[in-house]
Amino acid sequence: MTDLPDQPFPDQSLPDQPLPEDPALAAAVLEIEAHVAQDGWDQPARLYALVETAALVAQEPALAAMMEIDGPGDDGSFTPIEQDGLPPGHSLEEALHTIAWPESVAGCAAVIERLVLPPGTDDDIPDDPAAAELYAREHPDRQEVRMVAGVTRAGASYCALRLRAHDDEQSVVNGTELVPGLLELLHATLHDPQTRPDENP
Repeated sequence: MTDLPDQPFPDQSLPDQPLPEDPALAAAVLEIEAHVAQDGWDQPARLYALVETAALVAQEPALAAMMEIDGPGDDGSFTPIEQDGLPPGHSLEEALHTIAWPESVAGCAAVIERLVLPPGTDDDIPDDPAAAELYAREHPDRQEVRMVAGVTRAGASYCALRLRAHDDEQSVVNGTELVPGLLELLHATLHDPQTRPDENP
């Protein structure tokens, strides 16, 4: 887990979530969440490209065979392909600012673990990153959460959250806008760098 300030924490209010805009994206996010959960906690961040399964089978048959994909799957389904590890010394959020996916990538997803504090504690968090992380780790009401967020070029988004204190599939919370800060960063990687928000022309 990395420094506390300026991280894309989940929306802790967790309002009633709308149905997924893209069921295939929701299925891919939940597939990633279940896969990562098998390796337990205290994992580094992970990044996935989401490619259309039918296109992968047609264009990369050897890779599809290696991944034991023997058909196009459900219409419009995505296959997650994990990317190499993040650059040393860089957080996922920093790395996402430098990433632009090729057109063959229909979407992307990220997995991160974070310490989350209850509402109302923002004013008590120290400005110094190291002090802020220590404050979070020692807070009696802290929660450890794993967040999986995915987006598509068409603008769809989906998230899945698992608390370490409730580490079972039945307790995974999912919805479209649970981690808005991380979703925004992921959407930006799918835009042309010249048209990304908050960047100079």
